[in-house]
Amino acid sequence: MVNVVKTSGLLAGLCTAALLLAQQPPQPQKPRPEEDLGPAIKVDVDLVNLFFSVRDKKGAYLPTLTKDDLELYEDGKRQEPKFFSRETDLPLTIGLLVDVSRSQEALIEEERRASFRFFTQVLRQKDMAFIISFGADSELLQDYTASPQLLQRGLGQLRLNAGVSGMSPTGPTVPLPGGGRGTVLYESVWLAAKEKLRSEVGRKALVVITDGVDVGSRIKIEKAIEEAQRSDAIIYSVLFEDPRYTSWQYGGMSGEGPMRRMADETGGRVFRVDRKNSLSGIYDVIQKEMRSQYACGYTPANPVKDGAFRRIEVRAKNKDLKVQVRRGYYASKE
Repeated sequence: MVNVVKTSGLLAGLCTAALLLAQQPPQPQKPRPEEDLGPAIKVDVDLVNLFFSVRDKKGAYLPTLTKDDLELYEDGKRQEPKFFSRETDLPLTIGLLVDVSRSQEALIEEERRASFRFFTQVLRQKDMAFIISFGADSELLQDYTASPQLLQRGLGQLRLNAGVSGMSPTGPTVPLPGGGRGTVLYESVWLAAKEKLRSEVGRKALVVITDGVDVGSRIKIEKAIEEAQRSDAIIYSVLFEDPRYTSWQYGGMSGEGPMRRMADETGGRVFRVDRKNSLSGIYDVIQKEMRSQYACGYTPANPVKDGAFRRIEVRAKNKDLKVQVRRGYYASKE
């Protein structure tokens, strides 16, 4: 079980968003029609559901594998899949988390344009998305919707949120003493997974655009990863850095390690925006991967619900293939 941690900045951001939404007239959102939801994923309460992708040495996705091409293990013991299929049309739930701290100020406009293009390309009628921005605190800019107009409106609200502990490439680069807060990256991942994705079913993903440096969260990275795993959410980490900001300005901290850890533990990938890889190009790769996944479910040979973490491994019999899957799950008493 995850201990609920209340943080004033985090909750204040949510309350602000809730009040703003409450003051606006109801806006129509596209529901997910029951007849379009596709095959049910949960067969029984003991079923462990996995979504994963398989690539060859050149990075190409392989869409024609069968369960006989793979082996499934939990804590080193072979498991027998109850079902196995390639899923391209199963409803997709995406949470976009955008860093709007001081170090990202010059990048916000590009994030806005590329993110809208991503939504218009990846979302289909039965998919849903939400948007959270984070800096000195977190703010829900758009709740679940499939409407391009509402998503564009939400992206239009991306604004610098540096708070009292904002950083400058020419000034102090550590959180101010006396409770000042910097970027609450881990809190935002924890919040999105717990409050938005935990109750959803089907394929779930968090796309996090940031330089990866967290200097304000009261939630540790371990708790953020745990909540993502409990929510069956895949994290795609997109490292987007302003060249004016370097690791020494953060006291030697680098965001790549933490972002890679969150992606690896949840079955996602980490990308870096640079001269060879634009944000739009990275979004295209993420979109392709989301539509090239396999779905697999199994009933664990170990039926004990003790809340312990169980390690998962999916091995390809062809050693030249790379399977991208989350590292495990919690055998929760829930």
